[in-house]
Amino acid sequence: MSLAVDIATADLVPAGLVADTSDRLGRRSRGWSGWVTGLTPAADLTITWTEMERRLLEMGFVEGARVEILQEGPIGRDPIAVRVDDLTVALRRRDADVILVAEA
Repeated sequence: MSLAVDIATADLVPAGLVADTSDRLGRRSRGWSGWVTGLTPAADLTITWTEMERRLLEMGFVEGARVEILQEGPIGRDPIAVRVDDLTVALRRRDADVILVAEA
């Protein structure tokens, strides 16, 4: 298996698993719905990756969870209100950028 270096995070990730930024929840608009396909580190996190991953998993952002963007904030479209299965949470877009998604 070959490895690629993700320049933004300086983490080693398998070459086939480098995500396209268009697949990130933080890049989607109000009304979008789909499925969580995974989590990946981002360069501009305000807490450690381990802590961010733990928090998102506890909120239900697990692989296969259904997600929908319900609302966007008035300034810079931030934060966003996201329904994860039966739970509604508010996230900063930069935090939502670590959540990989696929359209339903």
